[in-house]
Parts: sequence; structure tokens; C-alpha cells
Amino acid sequence: MKKLLVLLVFAGVAGAASGIAAAADIVGNAKAAENKVSMCIGCHGIPGYKGTFPEVYQVPMLGGQSAKYIENALKEYQKGDRNHPTMHGIAASLSDQDMADVAAYYAQQK
Repeated sequence: MKKLLVLLVFAGVAGAASGIAAAADIVGNAKAAENKVSMCIGCHGIPGYKGTFPEVYQVPMLGGQSAKYIENALKEYQKGDRNHPTMHGIAASLSDQDMADVAAYYAQQK
């Protein structure tokens, strides 16, 4: 019984580690994101734009922001850790590679 428990725990740790390794292997490609950012430009590409849903807020400009910050923010919207219905819906449709590509694209913008 102890051997089985140790084996199951080891398998779980190994599986989690392989998931982390796979996520770490993803490299953003700014060129690939050129066709993925069209949904972002409508809000994040307008200087001084203010959104009105779910409340009035200043929409941040993404150009020049750290790629890691953008990628982490998208993952938080996707999981629901950041509360914004529109961004949750958009992020939910993105793969990890899409998020890395979009982050790389905006990180190199001014």
C-alpha cells in the first residue's frame, strides 16, 4: 500500500513538473501575433480610451509593457483571478501560445 501511495504521489509530482516544463518551453512570437491582436486594438489601441463596462475605467495602453506582465495578466483573466467579464471572455479563448505571442507583440511596441 505504501509503495502504491509513493508511486501515485511521484506520478502526480512528475506530471505537474512536466506541465511546468511545457509551459516554460513556450516562447512568444511577435510576428505570429499580428493576426491575433485585432481583438485588442479596439480598446487598448486608443489613447485615453475609457471603458464603461462593468464600470468607467481608464483602459491601459499595452505597448511597451513587459511581456511577462501581459502574459500573467491574461492568464489571471482566463482563470477569473482578475475580474473583468470582457477580458475574461477574450482570455478564455486564447491558448498559452496565443498569450505568449500577444505579450511579445505588445512588449516590442512603443
